[in-house]
Amino acid sequence: MVGQTFRERPPPARLAGLVSAAWVQRVLPGAPPYPHRDIPNGCVHLVCRSGATPCVVGPLTAPRTEVLAPGSVVVGLRFRPGAAVAVLGMPAAELTDLVVDATDLWGATALAAGERVAAAASGDDAAIAALEGLVETAWQAGAHTPDPLMAEAVRRLMPWHAGDVRSVGAQLSLSERGFRRRCRDVVGVGPKTLQRMLRFQGFLARAQFALARGGSPADGGLARLSVDTGYADQAHLTRECVRLTGATPREFLRATQETCGCGHDHAASFVPLLGPRPG
Repeated sequence: MVGQTFRERPPPARLAGLVSAAWVQRVLPGAPPYPHRDIPNGCVHLVCRSGATPCVVGPLTAPRTEVLAPGSVVVGLRFRPGAAVAVLGMPAAELTDLVVDATDLWGATALAAGERVAAAASGDDAAIAALEGLVETAWQAGAHTPDPLMAEAVRRLMPWHAGDVRSVGAQLSLSERGFRRRCRDVVGVGPKTLQRMLRFQGFLARAQFALARGGSPADGGLARLSVDTGYADQAHLTRECVRLTGATPREFLRATQETCGCGHDHAASFVPLLGPRPG
């Protein structure tokens, strides 16, 4: 879709343990309103629309669409699954499917960050730096660190691993109930739900990788893409795609190509999800 751009980049090294990617999205003046769809991915996001205060978007369990008006500039950070609690100082489960004004969490510091985003709206790096500064200040004030056990659990639930949830918990010396409780507190959803989300993110990563190389997001066919991503078959992918996006795989990939095939840069998000041997 012409009239809207999306640029993404990795975080600075000092925040790499907390944040997986930062982005700036623009809807050009005179362009039609843009319906931006967020899908569940197991992550907490810090988002600021230029001219507004930042907000924290908790982990989603269903797709969420927000219509961006012409001239909108949106800056955001995506926390790694389970890492946001080190900054928020509260269980992620308390934010599931919620959008919270960041001033409710960090007061004047969040308000000042929003003002810096507005002042830097014409420069992507400066706008991103304003939110990164807010995260760093909040993190240092709380002096918390991400839960290393859950970080390892997330790694083992990535789409290129074949293990089931029960075996992952056992490998980490967690009971089934304990693993479920800890995952909900730290990530915001249970481990099985998180595994479904990460697997679908792996599917989306392969589609984005194909687009970045100038190909079709369904190169090789949906059946092969389903199995390569860890689904039992194409029907399994279809059920999960409808659950997480509200659309069938073909509808979802068509929309992805229409919105992202015009030069969007999603590499910071999709490359880590491709696994040890991309492509």
